[in-house]
Amino acid sequence: MSDTFFYKNLKQTFGKKERLCSPRLIGRLFQRGSAEIHTFYLFPFRVLYIYDIQSPPPLPQVLFSISKKQFKRAVDRNLVRRRCRESYRLNKASLLALPTESRPSYIAFLYLAKEITSYDVIETAMKQSLKRLERLPAAHPKNQSNS
Repeated sequence: MSDTFFYKNLKQTFGKKERLCSPRLIGRLFQRGSAEIHTFYLFPFRVLYIYDIQSPPPLPQVLFSISKKQFKRAVDRNLVRRRCRESYRLNKASLLALPTESRPSYIAFLYLAKEITSYDVIETAMKQSLKRLERLPAAHPKNQSNS
């Protein structure tokens, strides 16, 4: 079976294997000044991502972060996080269709808006973010050694 067949028939779930939980990987993703971390802004998100060349996971691992400073109440943070996860879950198929080497291995979505935005705004931004992640050139070991 080909990879494209697998991803087309993949259930639209967001399971444990897709969640970024490792403290070591999260620390690596948020390390300031590191050359391996790539980032871009797309309201209401700041997206951080890393290509893991040695041992990429079969599915990209994703993290959603909502600031406790902006949203004091856990109910509000959970609402925004739920909306972000749902929009990722429904729109991730295009990212998964890419070959493993050309898609980011670890992705963090940081929610930057100061107020709770509607699901439509979050979903539109998520679609645009995933499209942008698709179009990015993959980081190959050959490209990194010449730099």
